[in-house]
Amino acid sequence: MTQGNTAPPVPLLDVNRGNHQLRDEILAAITAVVDSGRFLHGPDVSALESDIAKMCAVPHAIGCASGSDALLLALMALELTAGDEVIVPSFTFFATASCADRLGCKLVFVDIDPRTYNMCPDALAAAITPRTRAIIPVHLFGQCARMDEICRIADRHDIPVIEDAAQAIGAAYHGRPACNWGSMGCLSFYPTKNLGGFGDGGMLTARNDHVADRLRLLASHGMRPRYYHQVVGINSRLDTIQAAVLVVKLRKLNDYTRARQANAARYAELFAQADHAEQFSLPYQDPAAHHVWNQFGIRVTGGQRDALKAYLQQQGIGCEVYYPVPLHEQKCFQHLGFASGSLPETERASQEILHLPIYPEMQVAEQDRVVSCIRQFYQQAYRRQAA
Repeated sequence: MTQGNTAPPVPLLDVNRGNHQLRDEILAAITAVVDSGRFLHGPDVSALESDIAKMCAVPHAIGCASGSDALLLALMALELTAGDEVIVPSFTFFATASCADRLGCKLVFVDIDPRTYNMCPDALAAAITPRTRAIIPVHLFGQCARMDEICRIADRHDIPVIEDAAQAIGAAYHGRPACNWGSMGCLSFYPTKNLGGFGDGGMLTARNDHVADRLRLLASHGMRPRYYHQVVGINSRLDTIQAAVLVVKLRKLNDYTRARQANAARYAELFAQADHAEQFSLPYQDPAAHHVWNQFGIRVTGGQRDALKAYLQQQGIGCEVYYPVPLHEQKCFQHLGFASGSLPETERASQEILHLPIYPEMQVAEQDRVVSCIRQFYQQAYRRQAA
């Protein structure tokens, strides 16, 4: 914080606030696992799988070690071969693309809808070729992609859709849950997610019995029965302790979502009282989407994003850029030949977006301070220009 500023800091995320409220219940659940000795494949894993399947309105949910592993296992289940094309957005976390690259597939990056930051259906349709074998739309920042359009395009070409819902547990589109649209869905329980564990953890959903069975096989070294390997799989299990924690926290997920939605609405009210339209724009919410607000990202115009970020950090306001470098511009993917300017909306978003705190336990006074600091930044900038 700047010298003389005694206001308490506002963190970008404070996982301890939420966990502290459930501390005794969580410790009791962990203690029960410790006493049972069933650290893998314990009853809490089955309970969590059942609860997630019910929430997503699918017949199957399969625990795994992380959201990244969930994406990898989903592609492995499709039995892709080297050179098969997988279409993904470039504006997303690295794991969405790395899973395909690890299997030797050819990544095909497509541009985004500039309002939602999700995969643009028109860009998807233009990118499909006879070699396209999978499509991975991402429900970024807690808002579902336009899954009705994406699935219609995929169905016309008989291409499976894998939903990356790592940031969107509990979200829906046209009333249909995330992870229910595609043939498979992928969830993450990383501590910063809306349903966060005490470490890594993930979950897959499947609508087909055969696919679900194959996912379980692949996640356990391809081994069935023990020491007899049907295929080459990986070791990716959801620990029982993580599952026990998540079972407790899942009961609060709807409350967490409502709190995030209330915080988003309050930001809109507070910013409406300030003249900000020329400086930045607020997040767009698709009317068909049940948004769960994993992140709240404003778009800062006029090349001021980095200056605003630095000012907020000086004032003790947590903020972050997701994502400063699109995947098609990352060094490890330069060989794919995507030139600068090839995905203009993605590149513009990476230069303008700035994320503000929106976690469920955020206090009204903290939101007031975030908005006040942003207002102060622009007031100071205006005075400098007028001088």
